[in-house]
Amino acid sequence: MSDLQLLLRQLRREAEGIVSYEFVSADGAALPPFTAGAHIDLHLPGGLVRSYSLANDPVERHRYVIAVDRSDDSRGGSAWMHSVPRPGDRLASSAPINDFPLYEDAPLSIFIAGGIGITPFVSMAARLNALGHPWRLHYAARSPLRAAYASELQAMDRTGRSVALRCTNEGAARLDIAAIVRDAPAGAHVYCCGPSGMLDAFTAACHALPPQRVHLERFSASQEAATAGGYEVMLARSGKCLNVEPGRTLLDTLLDAGIPIQYSCSQGICGTCCTPVLEGTPDHRDDYLTPEERAANRAMMVCCSGSLTPRLVLDL
Repeated sequence: MSDLQLLLRQLRREAEGIVSYEFVSADGAALPPFTAGAHIDLHLPGGLVRSYSLANDPVERHRYVIAVDRSDDSRGGSAWMHSVPRPGDRLASSAPINDFPLYEDAPLSIFIAGGIGITPFVSMAARLNALGHPWRLHYAARSPLRAAYASELQAMDRTGRSVALRCTNEGAARLDIAAIVRDAPAGAHVYCCGPSGMLDAFTAACHALPPQRVHLERFSASQEAATAGGYEVMLARSGKCLNVEPGRTLLDTLLDAGIPIQYSCSQGICGTCCTPVLEGTPDHRDDYLTPEERAANRAMMVCCSGSLTPRLVLDL
């Protein structure tokens, strides 16, 4: 659901292939506040909804800033954002949502970023500076030209030792995520945002840490959506029964039947479409639910998940 009308005030090239977009309120009012790590869901033409992290200082109420990487395998959002919007255009947006919050009381915050995954950490570093709390950043990019916000973060580094940029085209080895996590001081909170391979390595490295000190955000799915079909979905509230045909997703089937389901990312990473499961076993393909929540079979992300049983009953 779109809550805001935003006016695009400025585009700026932040790095090779990466453009930032500064939005203000279309009616001139102050924008809803947000916390470090938050994102907005932009509503694009053709029914596309895409989530973008806010990269500006959370103290700001006059603007939202996002950055978009031009992806070679874009599903429409990245390509459109890089070719169509111009200053003065209006876009509908959700109010800020935070699925990747900053734990502000940590004795140390350690950020691990890959590529466009740097965006939430710009906001987090600004917030921690305001609080006077320490942070470290390990930032992997293909080259210095692809390292968006590197100079801004280096300027925000009050110690001169908090930002470590690793560029693979210069012969640098990949980030040793296991070592970064292993060497983290007691009580430190560790954060990661980047491509799936980096997040998988981060998850493996953090297996021994208390879950409350581990934070990650995906901007692309780690699994393909379930399209095997061949099962029935019963909607408990309406009594409707729908057949999910092979080659179709559950979300496709629900939308074709006119079921008003809220969804955003279509990849199982944002949680918008989380739906209670009353009967059956979902084929979980999301990156939002915890392993324990998946095993409980009480909820599923209908945008990407399917069914392992011939019948699912959903609280819809």
